Amino acid sequence: MERQQAEQRKNPRRGRPRSEAAERSIVEAVVRLLEEGVPISELSIERIARTAGVGKATIYRRWEGKEALLLDVVRSMEPVAPPLPGTSVRDDLVALVEMLRRRGLAKRSSTLLHNVFAQMQNYPQLWELYHRTAVAPRRELMEAVLRRGIECGEIRSDIDIELLGDLFVGPMLVRTVLRPEGTPEEGGAERIVEAVLQGVRPPR
Repeated sequence: MERQQAEQRKNPRRGRPRSEAAERSIVEAVVRLLEEGVPISELSIERIARTAGVGKATIYRRWEGKEALLLDVVRSMEPVAPPLPGTSVRDDLVALVEMLRRRGLAKRSSTLLHNVFAQMQNYPQLWELYHRTAVAPRRELMEAVLRRGIECGEIRSDIDIELLGDLFVGPMLVRTVLRPEGTPEEGGAERIVEAVLQGVRPPR
């Protein structure tokens, strides 16, 4: 008996394994309902479960509620962020601005993604969750790259770090969000980064 208990402590029984197929069917069910024009306000867990062919408990085992599920759905529709090259501060900044360009184009070309974002702003808890878990980490990554640039002497140290980040991402946000008639071309990220770096490099 003691030996059996020792084995159980050494190899504790795991809970029910997560089913990737079930998760995929749940996410696809939400996307399908949104494509059919169902507003976020009418997306109940019960309706999602019925569309996905699973029980409500299956959803609650994976997500705390509708907001967390919708957040994962939005993320699944956005382009995957590639890893930073790490070859130089300049190259990492270009990768971050290019990532912003691709996200903007994806949102612009996807009517569904555009509509979901528009609806999300009417749900403060969901909008705050998106910013905290999706937007804030990208800003932190940008600031980490900028601090590295300051430490290695490529960027002046007398500029506020948040303002500095806005100087790099602001032009691309204008082109992807505020100027829908124009398409940010490939190579735009490089030009933005080079232009800003010229103004924030320490004097020689």
